[in-house]
Amino acid sequence: MSKQEFPHYIEFRNVYKTFDRPVLVDTNFHLDAGETLAIIGRSGVGKSVTLGHIMGFLKPDSGQVIVSHTDITHSGEAELRRIRKKVTMVFQSGALFDSLTVGENILFSLELRDDYNEQNKEDVVNGLLSMVDLLEYRDIYPSELSTGFKRAVAIARALAAEPHCVLYDEPTTMVDPIMSDHLGNLMLRLKRQLELTSVVVTHDLDLMRKVADKVVFLFEGRVIYFGAVSELEKSEHPHIREFLAMDRVEIG
Repeated sequence: MSKQEFPHYIEFRNVYKTFDRPVLVDTNFHLDAGETLAIIGRSGVGKSVTLGHIMGFLKPDSGQVIVSHTDITHSGEAELRRIRKKVTMVFQSGALFDSLTVGENILFSLELRDDYNEQNKEDVVNGLLSMVDLLEYRDIYPSELSTGFKRAVAIARALAAEPHCVLYDEPTTMVDPIMSDHLGNLMLRLKRQLELTSVVVTHDLDLMRKVADKVVFLFEGRVIYFGAVSELEKSEHPHIREFLAMDRVEIG
């Protein structure tokens, strides 16, 4: 398996997944290294299930899932652990430890790294918090932070693993517009500075327009649009037109 065989960093080839009903139906899309893909659509259309397949938490009923130029469709846990060192996920909840400060939360993710001594780890924590504009919150506990700041801390913690790819699950849900804008700017900056590949599941079309190179629109488990963001706006598909119109109504 190689870049010649699997040239795209992430690719879904004819992926099907059924639980009590079909959730992904003949799903096809791809993402190249350094690009950002937004996955959009209404609730329950398979967006989070798609992330689960990329992380290897879920297996497709049929089709292929390629991650980091590797077919992980039938990979065992050892191979998936290797992939997860390159691909990390920022969960919607943030998944921070409430009993640890912001700095300690990030330090915790460095504890398994034997390539750092204690001073290096402190420097890395400070560097990561500076990168996400949160250094002044180092000694604060997560319970004292807003939802948006918790997400930013979770992003910093994810970056501690030096991933090649970050998956964001609804990063701006339940966040005020100013913080939403801040998180979007942060994601864009990290993409440029670190050349990160990113997948963003979102309902937030402003965020999509800001950060995405490509977009997948899911409807009832099917990809009804895959392509550039600019072309999405021109789509005549009735479900896409309705989705974009609803966003404009909510803004108004």
